Amino acid sequence: MTTLNRPGAPDGHVCGIDAAMEVIGGKWKVLILWALHERPHRRFGELRRLLPGVTEKVLASHLREMEADGIVHRTSYDEVPPRVEYSLTANGAALNAALEPLAAWGRERRTAQRLQG
Repeated sequence: MTTLNRPGAPDGHVCGIDAAMEVIGGKWKVLILWALHERPHRRFGELRRLLPGVTEKVLASHLREMEADGIVHRTSYDEVPPRVEYSLTANGAALNAALEPLAAWGRERRTAQRLQG
């Protein structure tokens, strides 16, 4: 995925968060990362079932973008019927580890909200 350069930044990014959001931006990408972290090799249909509400078009598009960004690895097997599996690259695993504190914050927030209401 390519972001247009913004004024004042040679690479088009204002800060590290901006650069990270370019890779994980969108409703489904962090959930795809989570699904691939839970089990290292998943097929397209498995990912689709794990993400209710995602369309095939959006899932395929996000997977292509994540592969281009070096976050997801796509393995195609020469079989009949064709089989394709997706897994995290080392960069994808590192990104998931970086997102863990955010996930912990979200879990704590959900717990606090349940206790309040």
